[in-house]
Amino acid sequence: MSSQPWQTLPDRMALLRRRNLLTAAVRAFFTARGYMEVETPYAVVAPGEEVHLCARSAGDKWLNTSPEFSMKKLLAGGSGPIFQLARVWREEPWSDTHAPEFTMLEWYDLHDDMGRLMRETFALLQATLPPEVSCKGITTRLDEPEYLTVAEAFTRYVGADVLGTSGDAAALAGQAGTTLRWGEDWEDLFFRLMLERVEPHLGRERATFLTHWPAAQAALARRCPTDSRVAERFELYVCGMELANAFVELTDAAEQRARIIEDRARRHALYGADWAMDEDFLAAVEALPACAGIALGFDRLAILATNARRIADVLWLPEPFK
Repeated sequence: MSSQPWQTLPDRMALLRRRNLLTAAVRAFFTARGYMEVETPYAVVAPGEEVHLCARSAGDKWLNTSPEFSMKKLLAGGSGPIFQLARVWREEPWSDTHAPEFTMLEWYDLHDDMGRLMRETFALLQATLPPEVSCKGITTRLDEPEYLTVAEAFTRYVGADVLGTSGDAAALAGQAGTTLRWGEDWEDLFFRLMLERVEPHLGRERATFLTHWPAAQAALARRCPTDSRVAERFELYVCGMELANAFVELTDAAEQRARIIEDRARRHALYGADWAMDEDFLAAVEALPACAGIALGFDRLAILATNARRIADVLWLPEPFK
């Protein structure tokens, strides 16, 4: 018979107390740096616009997959630097590092400097975690991170020119020495190679900032002013685990609308119609100041802080254990 979460609470209380200390440390970190903590709605008109987004319906609204749209509305309204510990939902299977309902730490500052955001993110890790952290049998030192562009990572671990083959799935497959699967396009192959050949090398002895993603994966990020083939986006890996995803934010409303329309068309072709476009968000983008923002999986941060075996161990009431 499976145990209920409340029945396992005595075994998990030490981890949960450490989670509480982590929460307090995160709030102190951002308050000391002049950020304001905010709260935004969980039920929203549009939970996001990623092609493969797995959102949960909430009647005539949707449970948000990120507070990003709402927080950018606050930035456009003049909030200044803000952060939030938000409850979010993504209908993806349970694993040791993912729960369908989880806590996301998201923050935005009024600058457009990706390097500055990476330094601040690493300072947060150093302020809230031990000098060494372990997870899944991997130990990572939090002294000096590795900075690696996506193009460099593909050259090193795949043997392919990811930017030179952009949009050409056959060329990327040929350079990578793999065979295209049925129906696989360039983006599908890109993420398969990321998962199979690149990510296993990231964030091991040192934390890794994987930077300058191909423009096709720009999402809500600004294209790099000095190389339009890439976007000012980075992901952070620690102990082999993706911990955060960040953008220098796109403030061009026309380009943002065009990207959303394209993503919606692809998503609807794959999964069917879903939510209405958030026109209020697009109006806010027109008034958005220069800013950079990041979404960090807080429960994964808690795994690192506690050396827990799995995400369920650092949640107060996860689904019943199997």
